[in-house]
Amino acid sequence: MRWLHLTIIILFAAATVIFAFQNLGSVNVSFLGWSLHVPVIILVLLVYVLGAATGGSLLALLRRSYEGSRAVPAAGRTR
Repeated sequence: MRWLHLTIIILFAAATVIFAFQNLGSVNVSFLGWSLHVPVIILVLLVYVLGAATGGSLLALLRRSYEGSRAVPAAGRTR
């Protein structure tokens, strides 16, 4: 299963890089009153990295929460 996940990640990353290099034009990006004129390649790679960091953090948080909830013994439970 690990190889399947790794293959999917590599294919998605490759598709993102190919997309970025095929779209070398520039775009205007506005956010909270700021306006930037940046190449699409920079925007795509930045969004990809931010998404990976956010997704990894969310999965780690969910895993820790799940493992923590399973480790807490029920209060007052006797055998």
